[in-house]
Amino acid sequence: MSERGPMHGHQLRLLAEEEHLDLWTDITVGGLYGAIKRLAAEELIEEVRTEQVGSYPQRKIWRITDAGSQTLSSLRLSGLREIVLKPDPFDLVLTRLDPDHLDDLPLVIGARITSLEAMLTEYEAHTRAIARYLTLAESLAMEHRVVRLRAEIAWHERLASQLHKLIIDERARRDSHDPTG
Repeated sequence: MSERGPMHGHQLRLLAEEEHLDLWTDITVGGLYGAIKRLAAEELIEEVRTEQVGSYPQRKIWRITDAGSQTLSSLRLSGLREIVLKPDPFDLVLTRLDPDHLDDLPLVIGARITSLEAMLTEYEAHTRAIARYLTLAESLAMEHRVVRLRAEIAWHERLASQLHKLIIDERARRDSHDPTG
């Protein structure tokens, strides 16, 4: 909308698909109409007219407001500046393991590694399949995700190599805090 002018929801949905928005954001194409309502309620976009083409239903045409343009500019700048590494619930659980399930750790960690490797394989295949449609910036963003997945796999492999020591350490901690021991 900021670059292509006023559009109706279906045009925005097609643009989101064309731009592969779902690949590097948490925005789903299906959630777009809800987002339009929220943006309108926040006065970041506004309805400029309603149009009907042929037998299609009437469609509201939206444009970005001045406040929306300012917000978009600010979001773009903060998106480039901010580093986002959200806490992973896995890390919390790892530091507070269930002493009754320590023997399950090798299988659980092995399954996580397998899942991460499958994610990487799928993502790399998808990236290759759409590579010819991507801009340089989009290609670099896709590569960033690949690098992050590879780092996650490498860390999990290091964890797997340390599991025997970790389990011994956890059991020793539990035994040292056991009032009956």
